[in-house]
Amino acid sequence: MKIILDAMGGDLAPLAPVMGAVEAAKAFGAQIVLVGRGDEILQVLRQQGIETLPKGIEIVHADGVVDIHEDPTAAVRKQKDSSMMIGLKMLSGGEGDAFISAGSTGALLTGATLLVKRVKGIRRAAMGPVMPNKAGGKTVILDCGANAECTAEFLLQFGIVGSLYAKKYLGVENPKVGLLNIGAEETKGTPLQKEAYALLQQASDKGLINFVGNAEARDVPLGMVDVVVCDGFAGNVLLKSIEGTAMFMGSLMKHKIFKRSFLSKIGYLFCKPGVDEVMGMLDYRTIGGTQFLGIRKPVIKAHGSSDALAFRNAVRQAMEAAKTDFSAELEESLSALTEKESEND
Repeated sequence: MKIILDAMGGDLAPLAPVMGAVEAAKAFGAQIVLVGRGDEILQVLRQQGIETLPKGIEIVHADGVVDIHEDPTAAVRKQKDSSMMIGLKMLSGGEGDAFISAGSTGALLTGATLLVKRVKGIRRAAMGPVMPNKAGGKTVILDCGANAECTAEFLLQFGIVGSLYAKKYLGVENPKVGLLNIGAEETKGTPLQKEAYALLQQASDKGLINFVGNAEARDVPLGMVDVVVCDGFAGNVLLKSIEGTAMFMGSLMKHKIFKRSFLSKIGYLFCKPGVDEVMGMLDYRTIGGTQFLGIRKPVIKAHGSSDALAFRNAVRQAMEAAKTDFSAELEESLSALTEKESEND
């Protein structure tokens, strides 16, 4: 399996992506293509005491780098020689099985949409992070930032995409889909939520998804649903709130409980493995990145601050995404929805 990695994207590039790729190639046996300025990539390797290219690592030279502040459409049009755009073109041309970048989210989404293309029938690709929950499973959040403004039709498609993703990637037989809202009643929310509720319910009645109604923000970490559907603005606020709360509670436990006395410090030594495991479940470095769902081939957005560990795990995630690719099944589901809508007309 060949993974294409943007070596120039992210705050810690090229050191972090290069060394993450080296670690991933060794740990997972992946073939990794580093796309970026060849001389800088080789310099990083030499600085780490690596004089020759490690097994499984290739370099494809790219002069340009997409600036994080650049307009996404302009980046695609004007930065054709950038590491991000060359990597996406390689993925589109079948020269790799997945692509990873920690660069500009907007440019990556726009480039993936225009170069790799959306699955037939998909109106908008969405970012679908997977969060652990109290029930012992995981919850997919769609969208978490790619589409700040949505129509009810977009939210319906997010429900279908998320449901299939949960089946294929998480192994949930009949995923429960919820619509993020301010209350459980179907009359709650803005006109967008009310219209989306009706469409999701119709899709559920047709057997396309298992829609269980509205889900409040607290229901997500409690595991009340397997997929939560929302616009990108609300989804990003939800995701960051969960992450911030987890960080706050971890710090609170450390300073208010474990460092309170000598005996509590001793107790912490016994609890530390479990505490680290719990905190790691919400650590973006452990997760790796977020896949753009609805794109024909796996495109993974890594966190802008990703270090070598995060890139290593992003490669692992990309390999899993390539193995469980569900583009064909998603296209069939959307086609079935269209056919059933035509029958009702």
